[in-house]
Amino acid sequence: MKHLRTIAMLTAMSVAPTIWAQDAYVVGLSGVLTGPNADTYAPSIQAVTVYMEQLNKRGGINGKPVRLIVQDNQGNPSKAAADAKKFATQDNAILIVNIGLSSSFGPMVAEATRARIPLLFGGGACPLEVLPPNPHELQFCSASTEINSAGEMAMQFITELSREPVKLGIVAMAIPISRGAMDYADKVAPKYGVSVVRKETIPPATADYTASATALKSAEPNWVYSLAPWVTEVKSFEALRKLGWTGKFLGAALNPTEGELARVKDEGLYVLGPDAFFVENTPAHQEIREAVRNANITYPVTDLVEGWVAAMVIEQSLKGAAWPPTAEKVLASMSNLKVDTRGLRGGPIEWSKTNHIRSKQYYRIYHWNDKKRAVVRVKDWTAFDVK
Repeated sequence: MKHLRTIAMLTAMSVAPTIWAQDAYVVGLSGVLTGPNADTYAPSIQAVTVYMEQLNKRGGINGKPVRLIVQDNQGNPSKAAADAKKFATQDNAILIVNIGLSSSFGPMVAEATRARIPLLFGGGACPLEVLPPNPHELQFCSASTEINSAGEMAMQFITELSREPVKLGIVAMAIPISRGAMDYADKVAPKYGVSVVRKETIPPATADYTASATALKSAEPNWVYSLAPWVTEVKSFEALRKLGWTGKFLGAALNPTEGELARVKDEGLYVLGPDAFFVENTPAHQEIREAVRNANITYPVTDLVEGWVAAMVIEQSLKGAAWPPTAEKVLASMSNLKVDTRGLRGGPIEWSKTNHIRSKQYYRIYHWNDKKRAVVRVKDWTAFDVK
């Protein structure tokens, strides 16, 4: 029912008067609104829609509205490709946004490249093609996680917290970015003295995680690391606990992690992420709370930071495109962009022709604290050069 309400809300917000087609900044967004991975991606899509609605109420950009067209690709690569083609050929979009599984990246890249429209990855993790020094001309990423630096941060933190040799289990979802992240972690683990004892790759539609958890537990890891959609991370952790595993688990802080830490209430579950949790209560967090107070949001406000950052990036990208806007003007704007994330991240998002992600990636680590009965920060911003 929650997913049906989400679709109804976003469809309503995507519909605009006919005149907007000729007199608006048209942005097409394809992402996961329904299905087993919706909890990771749909909140970010809701955040973007609310942000754009608020922006239009304030007069839009340069006095013109933003027409946001949202399509639910359900995690289906062929549907994502069809969405991107529709944005390019029917809607005359000047920017395309992906907030979904990495299995949808390739098909959307192909359509965006064919039409020569910039493509923003606004949720989950960033593809390698946005990294310096030779990023794909049309691909940009505001999403929270860069998989290589995440692996380095994970190994650093695990070894810092461990008093005994680390035997590591690794969990990936069977999608490209998650697999790549876990392959990188496996590669760099020996540099930190970490022994990888088991790797598990789990299909997206898996309902019962007992088999993979049993295989992991049999290898006797004292730590498990995962960078995958939250459903894979938390179900792997909970399945391990049901089997009596007593080790520590480090996951990536993707939607809906902050609220889930409070639900699970296990001090052995840690998460790393570039988004500041709402427990920080910065002015930007307060602004998000106020913006969604009367909005028809079906997900907790704590799930909205990544989408809010993506919306800030979209706004700045469009502002730099003089009216009448074109995809080429937006591309030029995105190739020389700096966005103040206002404390929602450890630093700005800054793009150039040679870097379409950011020059520095920052991570914080959180977990549940039994004594405080709250989610708390364990480690403050740690910076990594993005290479």
